Amino acid sequence: MNLAVTVTPEELSEILLHVAPVRPIFIWGAPGIGKSSLVESFADSVGLECVSLLGSQLAPEDIIGIPQIVGEVSTFLPPKMIARKEPYCLFLDELNACSQEVQKAFYSLIHERRIGEYHLPKGSIVIGAGNRTQDGAIVKTMSTALINRMFHVQLKTSVSQWLKWAYENNIHPYITDYIIQRPDHLFSEPPKTEEPYSTPRSWHMLSDAIKEYGNNLDPDILKVLAYASLKPSHAAMFLAFIKQIKNRYLLSDIIKGEAVWPAKPEERDVLYFLAQSFREKLFKELPQEKKNLGKDQHYLTHRAKAMIRDLSSINFEIAQMVVSAQDNKVLPDWFMLEIIRDLPRLAIQIKN
Repeated sequence: MNLAVTVTPEELSEILLHVAPVRPIFIWGAPGIGKSSLVESFADSVGLECVSLLGSQLAPEDIIGIPQIVGEVSTFLPPKMIARKEPYCLFLDELNACSQEVQKAFYSLIHERRIGEYHLPKGSIVIGAGNRTQDGAIVKTMSTALINRMFHVQLKTSVSQWLKWAYENNIHPYITDYIIQRPDHLFSEPPKTEEPYSTPRSWHMLSDAIKEYGNNLDPDILKVLAYASLKPSHAAMFLAFIKQIKNRYLLSDIIKGEAVWPAKPEERDVLYFLAQSFREKLFKELPQEKKNLGKDQHYLTHRAKAMIRDLSSINFEIAQMVVSAQDNKVLPDWFMLEIIRDLPRLAIQIKN
Protein backbone atom coordinates (compact mmCIF):
# COMPACT_ATOMS: atom_id res chain seq x y z
CA MET A 1 0.00 0.00 0.00
CA ASN A 2 1.22 3.47 -0.86
CA LEU A 3 -1.06 6.17 0.56
CA ALA A 4 -1.59 9.52 -1.13
CA VAL A 5 -1.00 11.41 2.13
CA THR A 6 2.01 10.87 4.39
CA VAL A 7 2.67 12.03 7.94
CA THR A 8 5.75 13.03 9.92
CA PRO A 9 6.62 11.34 13.24
CA GLU A 10 5.21 14.32 15.14
CA GLU A 11 1.95 14.23 13.18
CA LEU A 12 1.71 10.47 13.68
CA SER A 13 2.10 10.88 17.45
CA GLU A 14 -0.89 13.23 17.43
CA ILE A 15 -2.95 10.77 15.39
CA LEU A 16 -2.07 7.92 17.75
CA LEU A 17 -3.02 10.04 20.74
CA HIS A 18 -6.47 10.89 19.37
CA VAL A 19 -7.45 7.87 17.26
CA ALA A 20 -5.66 4.82 18.71
CA PRO A 21 -7.71 4.78 21.96
CA VAL A 22 -10.91 4.21 19.95
CA ARG A 23 -9.77 2.46 16.76
CA PRO A 24 -6.73 0.36 15.75
CA ILE A 25 -4.18 2.07 13.48
CA PHE A 26 -1.83 0.52 10.92
CA ILE A 27 1.43 2.36 10.19
CA TRP A 28 2.96 1.88 6.75
CA GLY A 29 6.53 2.85 5.97
CA ALA A 30 9.92 1.78 4.68
CA PRO A 31 12.20 -0.32 6.91
CA GLY A 32 14.33 1.62 9.36
CA ILE A 33 12.43 4.92 9.49
CA GLY A 34 11.42 4.51 13.13
CA LYS A 35 7.95 2.93 13.19
CA SER A 36 8.69 0.62 16.12
CA SER A 37 10.52 3.17 18.26
CA LEU A 38 7.78 5.73 17.66
CA VAL A 39 5.08 3.32 18.88
CA GLU A 40 7.17 2.44 21.93
CA SER A 41 7.68 6.14 22.72
CA PHE A 42 3.97 6.80 22.29
CA ALA A 43 3.04 3.97 24.66
CA ASP A 44 5.50 5.26 27.24
CA SER A 45 4.12 8.80 26.92
CA VAL A 46 0.58 7.64 27.77
CA GLY A 47 1.75 5.37 30.58
CA LEU A 48 1.10 2.02 28.91
CA GLU A 49 3.40 -0.96 28.68
CA CYS A 50 4.17 -1.79 25.05
CA VAL A 51 3.89 -5.48 24.17
CA SER A 52 5.30 -6.24 20.72
CA LEU A 53 4.44 -9.25 18.56
CA LEU A 54 6.47 -9.85 15.40
CA GLY A 55 4.07 -10.96 12.70
CA SER A 56 6.63 -12.75 10.57
CA GLN A 57 7.41 -15.12 13.46
CA LEU A 58 3.88 -15.96 14.61
CA ALA A 59 1.68 -19.01 14.19
CA PRO A 60 -2.12 -18.88 14.68
CA GLU A 61 -1.88 -20.56 18.09
CA ASP A 62 0.44 -17.76 19.25
CA ILE A 63 -2.61 -15.49 18.97
CA ILE A 64 -5.69 -17.57 19.73
CA GLY A 65 -3.95 -19.76 22.30
CA ILE A 66 -4.41 -23.49 22.86
CA PRO A 67 -7.57 -25.43 23.77
CA GLN A 68 -8.20 -26.83 27.24
CA ILE A 69 -11.05 -29.08 28.40
CA VAL A 70 -12.97 -27.64 31.32
CA GLY A 71 -15.66 -30.02 32.46
CA GLU A 72 -17.61 -31.08 29.41
CA VAL A 73 -16.57 -28.17 27.18
CA SER A 74 -13.36 -26.86 25.69
CA THR A 75 -12.01 -23.35 25.94
CA PHE A 76 -9.01 -21.57 24.50
CA LEU A 77 -6.33 -20.27 26.82
CA PRO A 78 -4.86 -17.05 25.35
CA PRO A 79 -1.08 -16.54 25.45
CA LYS A 80 0.31 -15.09 28.67
CA MET A 81 1.91 -12.08 26.96
CA ILE A 82 -1.49 -11.05 25.56
CA ALA A 83 -3.79 -12.06 28.42
CA ARG A 84 -3.01 -9.26 30.88
CA LYS A 85 -5.10 -7.69 33.62
CA GLU A 86 -3.93 -4.10 33.20
CA PRO A 87 -4.43 -2.02 30.04
CA TYR A 88 -1.48 -1.99 27.64
CA CYS A 89 -0.43 -1.13 24.09
CA LEU A 90 -0.38 -4.19 21.83
CA PHE A 91 1.99 -3.52 18.93
CA LEU A 92 1.62 -5.91 15.99
CA ASP A 93 4.86 -5.30 14.11
CA GLU A 94 5.28 -6.68 10.57
CA LEU A 95 1.59 -7.50 10.61
CA ASN A 96 1.46 -7.71 6.82
CA ALA A 97 4.27 -10.29 6.88
CA CYS A 98 1.92 -12.83 8.50
CA SER A 99 0.47 -15.78 6.71
CA GLN A 100 -3.24 -15.62 5.85
CA GLU A 101 -3.97 -18.00 8.74
CA VAL A 102 -2.28 -15.70 11.25
CA GLN A 103 -4.04 -12.68 9.76
CA LYS A 104 -7.38 -14.43 10.37
CA ALA A 105 -6.39 -14.99 13.98
CA PHE A 106 -5.98 -11.23 14.34
CA TYR A 107 -9.50 -10.36 13.13
CA SER A 108 -11.31 -10.42 16.46
CA LEU A 109 -8.26 -9.13 18.34
CA ILE A 110 -8.07 -6.05 16.11
CA HIS A 111 -11.77 -5.45 15.57
CA GLU A 112 -13.27 -6.46 18.93
CA ARG A 113 -10.14 -6.47 21.10
CA ARG A 114 -10.79 -10.01 22.24
CA ILE A 115 -9.43 -13.55 21.82
CA GLY A 116 -12.14 -16.12 22.39
CA GLU A 117 -13.64 -15.21 25.73
CA TYR A 118 -10.73 -12.99 26.79
CA HIS A 119 -11.14 -9.24 26.25
CA LEU A 120 -8.27 -6.81 26.36
CA PRO A 121 -8.50 -4.62 29.47
CA LYS A 122 -10.42 -1.39 28.97
CA GLY A 123 -8.03 1.36 27.92
CA SER A 124 -5.79 -0.98 25.88
CA ILE A 125 -4.56 0.14 22.46
CA VAL A 126 -3.88 -1.93 19.35
CA ILE A 127 -1.41 -0.64 16.74
CA GLY A 128 -0.10 -2.47 13.68
CA ALA A 129 2.83 -1.66 11.40
CA GLY A 130 4.43 -3.00 8.27
CA ASN A 131 6.59 -2.30 5.24
CA ARG A 132 5.39 -1.50 1.73
CA THR A 133 5.59 -3.92 -1.18
CA GLN A 134 8.17 -1.79 -2.99
CA ASP A 135 10.55 -1.95 -0.01
CA GLY A 136 11.73 -5.46 -0.86
CA ALA A 137 10.93 -6.68 2.67
CA ILE A 138 8.93 -9.76 3.66
CA VAL A 139 5.41 -8.64 2.76
CA LYS A 140 2.27 -10.67 2.07
CA THR A 141 -1.01 -9.41 0.68
CA MET A 142 -3.18 -8.20 3.51
CA SER A 143 -6.77 -9.35 3.29
CA THR A 144 -9.39 -6.72 2.54
CA ALA A 145 -11.24 -7.75 5.71
CA LEU A 146 -8.17 -6.97 7.82
CA ILE A 147 -7.44 -3.72 5.96
CA ASN A 148 -10.98 -2.54 6.56
CA ARG A 149 -10.66 -3.04 10.31
CA MET A 150 -7.97 -0.36 10.76
CA PHE A 151 -7.09 3.25 10.07
CA HIS A 152 -4.08 3.48 7.74
CA VAL A 153 -1.32 6.09 7.82
CA GLN A 154 2.00 6.24 5.99
CA LEU A 155 5.04 7.51 7.86
CA LYS A 156 7.71 9.64 6.23
CA THR A 157 11.03 10.85 7.60
CA SER A 158 11.43 14.36 8.98
CA VAL A 159 15.01 15.58 9.23
CA SER A 160 14.28 18.29 11.80
CA GLN A 161 12.33 15.92 14.04
CA TRP A 162 14.96 13.20 13.69
CA LEU A 163 17.73 15.63 14.62
CA LYS A 164 15.76 16.70 17.70
CA TRP A 165 15.45 13.04 18.67
CA ALA A 166 19.13 12.43 17.88
CA TYR A 167 20.30 15.20 20.22
CA GLU A 168 18.04 13.90 22.99
CA ASN A 169 19.42 10.38 22.55
CA ASN A 170 23.13 11.26 22.30
CA ILE A 171 23.66 10.26 18.69
CA HIS A 172 27.34 10.78 17.84
CA PRO A 173 28.16 14.37 16.73
CA TYR A 174 29.72 13.03 13.52
CA ILE A 175 26.26 11.81 12.53
CA THR A 176 24.21 14.85 13.51
CA ASP A 177 26.72 17.28 12.01
CA TYR A 178 26.71 15.35 8.76
CA ILE A 179 22.91 15.16 8.50
CA ILE A 180 22.72 18.91 9.08
CA GLN A 181 24.99 19.33 6.06
CA ARG A 182 23.30 16.62 3.97
CA PRO A 183 19.70 16.20 5.17
CA ASP A 184 18.89 14.38 1.93
CA HIS A 185 21.10 11.50 3.11
CA LEU A 186 19.04 10.64 6.20
CA PHE A 187 16.98 8.19 4.17
CA SER A 188 17.37 6.42 0.86
CA GLU A 189 14.86 4.12 -0.79
CA PRO A 190 15.66 0.40 -0.41
CA PRO A 191 17.89 -0.73 -3.31
CA LYS A 192 17.04 -3.42 -5.83
CA THR A 193 20.28 -5.23 -5.02
CA GLU A 194 21.46 -6.69 -1.73
CA GLU A 195 23.45 -3.86 -0.18
CA PRO A 196 23.17 -1.56 2.85
CA TYR A 197 21.15 1.63 2.49
CA SER A 198 20.68 4.74 4.58
CA THR A 199 17.82 5.04 7.07
CA PRO A 200 17.43 6.67 10.49
CA ARG A 201 18.02 3.19 11.93
CA SER A 202 21.27 2.65 10.01
CA TRP A 203 22.60 6.06 11.10
CA HIS A 204 21.74 5.10 14.68
CA MET A 205 23.64 1.82 14.27
CA LEU A 206 26.65 3.66 12.87
CA SER A 207 26.55 6.07 15.80
CA ASP A 208 26.54 3.20 18.31
CA ALA A 209 29.50 1.55 16.59
CA ILE A 210 31.55 4.76 16.46
CA LYS A 211 30.91 5.44 20.14
CA GLU A 212 32.03 1.92 21.04
CA TYR A 213 35.39 2.50 19.37
CA GLY A 214 35.94 5.81 21.15
CA ASN A 215 37.94 8.85 20.12
CA ASN A 216 40.90 7.01 18.58
CA LEU A 217 38.93 5.34 15.80
CA ASP A 218 41.21 4.22 12.99
CA PRO A 219 40.15 5.71 9.60
CA ASP A 220 40.20 2.27 7.99
CA ILE A 221 37.82 0.93 10.65
CA LEU A 222 35.55 3.96 10.21
CA LYS A 223 35.46 3.18 6.50
CA VAL A 224 34.38 -0.39 7.24
CA LEU A 225 31.65 0.81 9.62
CA ALA A 226 30.31 3.40 7.18
CA TYR A 227 30.11 1.02 4.23
CA ALA A 228 28.62 -1.67 6.48
CA SER A 229 25.61 0.45 7.38
CA LEU A 230 24.98 3.14 4.73
CA LYS A 231 24.22 3.49 1.06
CA PRO A 232 27.66 3.27 -0.64
CA SER A 233 27.56 6.79 -2.08
CA HIS A 234 26.45 8.18 1.29
CA ALA A 235 29.22 6.26 3.05
CA ALA A 236 31.81 7.82 0.74
CA MET A 237 30.43 11.30 1.35
CA PHE A 238 30.28 10.74 5.11
CA LEU A 239 33.93 9.66 5.17
CA ALA A 240 34.85 12.75 3.15
CA PHE A 241 32.96 14.87 5.66
CA ILE A 242 34.92 13.39 8.58
CA LYS A 243 38.14 13.94 6.66
CA GLN A 244 37.03 17.52 6.03
CA ILE A 245 36.52 18.09 9.75
CA LYS A 246 39.93 16.70 10.58
CA ASN A 247 41.61 18.72 7.81
CA ARG A 248 39.69 21.86 8.81
CA TYR A 249 38.34 22.48 5.30
CA LEU A 250 35.05 24.19 6.13
CA LEU A 251 32.66 25.38 3.47
CA SER A 252 31.82 28.51 5.44
CA ASP A 253 35.51 29.48 5.51
CA ILE A 254 35.78 29.01 1.75
CA ILE A 255 32.72 31.19 1.19
CA LYS A 256 34.19 33.87 3.44
CA GLY A 257 37.46 33.69 1.51
CA GLU A 258 39.39 32.44 4.54
CA ALA A 259 40.15 29.05 2.97
CA VAL A 260 40.42 27.57 -0.53
CA TRP A 261 39.16 24.43 -2.24
CA PRO A 262 41.35 21.41 -1.42
CA ALA A 263 43.36 20.75 -4.58
CA LYS A 264 45.55 17.73 -3.80
CA PRO A 265 44.67 14.49 -5.62
CA GLU A 266 44.39 12.62 -2.32
CA GLU A 267 41.79 15.17 -1.17
CA ARG A 268 39.46 14.63 -4.10
CA ASP A 269 36.80 13.00 -1.94
CA VAL A 270 36.82 16.02 0.37
CA LEU A 271 36.57 18.34 -2.63
CA TYR A 272 33.59 16.41 -3.96
CA PHE A 273 31.78 16.54 -0.62
CA LEU A 274 32.39 20.28 -0.26
CA ALA A 275 31.16 20.89 -3.81
CA GLN A 276 28.02 18.87 -3.16
CA SER A 277 27.36 20.80 0.05
CA PHE A 278 28.02 24.08 -1.79
CA ARG A 279 25.49 23.08 -4.44
CA GLU A 280 22.85 22.28 -1.81
CA LYS A 281 23.49 25.65 -0.16
CA LEU A 282 22.89 27.47 -3.46
CA PHE A 283 19.63 25.57 -4.01
CA LYS A 284 18.50 26.40 -0.50
CA GLU A 285 19.48 30.07 -0.23
CA LEU A 286 19.25 31.63 -3.71
CA PRO A 287 15.73 32.98 -4.44
CA GLN A 288 14.01 32.30 -7.75
CA GLU A 289 13.73 36.04 -8.42
CA LYS A 290 16.89 38.17 -8.33
CA LYS A 291 14.94 41.13 -6.93
CA ASN A 292 14.41 39.12 -3.74
CA LEU A 293 18.14 38.91 -2.97
CA GLY A 294 19.08 40.01 0.52
CA LYS A 295 22.45 41.35 1.65
CA ASP A 296 23.84 37.93 2.58
CA GLN A 297 22.50 36.41 -0.63
CA HIS A 298 24.14 39.15 -2.69
CA TYR A 299 27.46 38.23 -1.07
CA LEU A 300 26.84 34.52 -1.63
CA THR A 301 26.10 35.17 -5.33
CA HIS A 302 29.32 37.15 -5.70
CA ARG A 303 31.42 34.54 -3.94
CA ALA A 304 29.67 31.64 -5.70
CA LYS A 305 30.84 32.74 -9.14
CA ALA A 306 34.42 33.11 -7.93
CA MET A 307 34.25 29.75 -6.16
CA ILE A 308 32.90 28.00 -9.26
CA ARG A 309 35.69 29.54 -11.33
CA ASP A 310 38.32 28.36 -8.84
CA LEU A 311 36.70 24.94 -8.62
CA SER A 312 36.70 24.55 -12.41
CA SER A 313 40.45 25.16 -12.46
CA ILE A 314 40.91 22.23 -10.05
CA ASN A 315 38.33 19.80 -11.43
CA PHE A 316 36.09 20.83 -14.29
CA GLU A 317 33.65 17.92 -13.88
CA ILE A 318 32.98 18.74 -10.23
CA ALA A 319 32.45 22.42 -11.08
CA GLN A 320 30.03 21.36 -13.79
CA MET A 321 28.17 19.18 -11.29
CA VAL A 322 27.61 22.20 -9.01
CA VAL A 323 25.56 24.13 -11.57
CA SER A 324 23.94 21.26 -13.48
CA ALA A 325 20.33 20.19 -13.00
CA GLN A 326 20.03 17.10 -10.86
CA ASP A 327 17.18 15.28 -9.10
CA ASN A 328 14.66 17.68 -10.70
CA LYS A 329 16.36 20.64 -9.04
CA VAL A 330 17.79 23.56 -10.99
CA LEU A 331 19.46 26.80 -9.93
CA PRO A 332 17.54 30.06 -10.56
CA ASP A 333 17.56 31.29 -14.16
CA TRP A 334 19.04 34.67 -13.26
CA PHE A 335 22.00 32.98 -11.55
CA MET A 336 22.60 30.71 -14.53
CA LEU A 337 22.56 33.77 -16.82
CA GLU A 338 25.29 35.33 -14.72
CA ILE A 339 27.25 32.08 -14.90
CA ILE A 340 26.90 32.13 -18.71
CA ARG A 341 28.07 35.73 -18.81
CA ASP A 342 30.99 35.34 -16.42
CA LEU A 343 32.00 31.74 -17.10
CA PRO A 344 31.18 31.08 -20.78
CA ARG A 345 33.47 28.06 -21.11
CA LEU A 346 31.80 26.34 -18.19
CA ALA A 347 28.36 27.12 -19.59
CA ILE A 348 29.24 25.74 -23.04
CA GLN A 349 30.47 22.50 -21.52
CA ILE A 350 27.29 22.15 -19.42
CA LYS A 351 25.14 22.68 -22.51
CA ASN A 352 27.08 20.03 -24.40
